[in-house]
Amino acid sequence: MTNKLQIILGGVFLAAAAIALPLDAAHASEGGELKHVNWSFNGPFGTFDRAQLKRGFQVYREVCSACHSVKFMSYRNLSEAGGPEYTDAETKTIAATNKVMDGPDRDGEMFERPAEPKDRIVKPFPNDNAARAANNGALPPDLSLMTKARHDGPNYVYSILTGYADAPEGVVMADGMNYNHYFPGQQIAMPPPLSDDQVTYEDGAPATLDQMAQDVSAFLTWTAEPKLEDRHKLGLKVVLFLIVFAGLLFASYKRIWKDQH
Repeated sequence: MTNKLQIILGGVFLAAAAIALPLDAAHASEGGELKHVNWSFNGPFGTFDRAQLKRGFQVYREVCSACHSVKFMSYRNLSEAGGPEYTDAETKTIAATNKVMDGPDRDGEMFERPAEPKDRIVKPFPNDNAARAANNGALPPDLSLMTKARHDGPNYVYSILTGYADAPEGVVMADGMNYNHYFPGQQIAMPPPLSDDQVTYEDGAPATLDQMAQDVSAFLTWTAEPKLEDRHKLGLKVVLFLIVFAGLLFASYKRIWKDQH
């Protein structure tokens, strides 16, 4: 096989790998070395654990949503394939527990109504100024793409949620800040959001801090990549196609040049 053909085939497989594997979205954290979890969605054939996504959504809904939005997600996404896969009836019930502004009505007035599956998941604050006012000037970030915006995102979120501790001796903490080993600079404005048995899981799983941190990290990975499973499936198909294509290319090369010296 000539060097040129080797280069072509090498490029083919590099292209397949680029499709099949996720890309890092940011540089490494300046905090401590992150903890690592063996996530079910890791690797080119990884899939989401549906039960874990439902638990993670419950943690988001009952804890995180008090401050953080997931502005790119709609309630209908919760029932779509590849996600938590709630039934349509369950999704309607979840949405209806929230109120959204609609209108104008016939009189030109805006009005509140129960949210519907088509609506975006309701944000905790109407605007950034209201969010800052409720959080001592700090603006809680939207979590929709958090695991894509941070290097090794799922492990970053999990590490932050489980990384709170008393400040080491000699470390001076700024007013209103909390020590977190994994946060860049080790000082974070957000107080520890999770504690053991903070929620009662609907599936009966033990609601330890560690379990809740893993579950909500998995859920936020899904909000950032709701089509992750489809991408993995497409990557596998492309790899198989390129393997066959490479075989045909090599066979053609051998046949065309077999009599050339």
